Amino acid sequence: MIPYATAAEAEAALGRAMTWAEAAWYQYSAAMPDSWLHCHTTFILFVIYTITPLPLVVLEQFAPSVVLPYKLQPRVRLPLAASLRCYMEAACFFPLAVGFQLVSYPVAVKILRTRMGLPLPSVREAVAQLVVYSLLEDYLSYWIHRLLHTQWGYEKIHRVHHEFTAPTGFAMSYSHWAENLLLSIPALSGPVIVPCHITTQWLWFSIRLIEGINTHSGYHFPFSPSKLIPFYGGAAYHDYHHYAGGHSQSNFAPLFTYCDYIYRTDKGYRYHKLKQAKLKSLEENNAEKKGGTTAFDIGKD
Repeated sequence: MIPYATAAEAEAALGRAMTWAEAAWYQYSAAMPDSWLHCHTTFILFVIYTITPLPLVVLEQFAPSVVLPYKLQPRVRLPLAASLRCYMEAACFFPLAVGFQLVSYPVAVKILRTRMGLPLPSVREAVAQLVVYSLLEDYLSYWIHRLLHTQWGYEKIHRVHHEFTAPTGFAMSYSHWAENLLLSIPALSGPVIVPCHITTQWLWFSIRLIEGINTHSGYHFPFSPSKLIPFYGGAAYHDYHHYAGGHSQSNFAPLFTYCDYIYRTDKGYRYHKLKQAKLKSLEENNAEKKGGTTAFDIGKD
């Protein structure tokens, strides 16, 4: 809740006129309790989780010719009922998260030290914080993910997430409750160490969820703007991890590839890509002799 009765008081405290974004923020949040602003995070993530995977799910079911050329495991077609089950089982955690946020708010506000009022952060500040959050979350998640692939961690917790060997966007949040809890630690570590404004926090969790949906989508589009991000793994990188299954000891990092490279846990993936390249070359040579097309023309990248 912003402690100013009028916009004029807010501008007097700022010592300048509010920007259009700050004026809009004042109108929206001036009389709203901070605890409700804190809970907005879950509402925003629920909407993103519900909407973002839908286009590919619908196209795969009703217009497969449009998207199958880009599907990483084209021989695996997930039934619509399985996608809906995945969504429903994962979505049930969101109402619980709202209740948990309300109950834990007095403690969370002291730990996160999230700013709710004015001024809003500059673009430079927000971008710098998002970079820090991404690097820190990626590093910590890498090690938690490796622990989840120990025999005990996999059998007791992580196997739920690996039920989908050819993942779909909804599988991003399809996990054992303990895994969701464990992986929330890296995601929250950045905002705890480098406190931010609540709007930056919303943006951070939204970006992270969209990125996770993308890496679990099961599709690799050559025109994706994510190719411009240095060391970004993407859908093909994480899809191999699911393809390899519970015995996978490769591609643990959720966002970038530097941890797998440094700790040499990308060997299986590199061998897989090399084998794919050889098979593709062999099939192309055979196709040229026969004048046909290869499985790779309509299959896996």
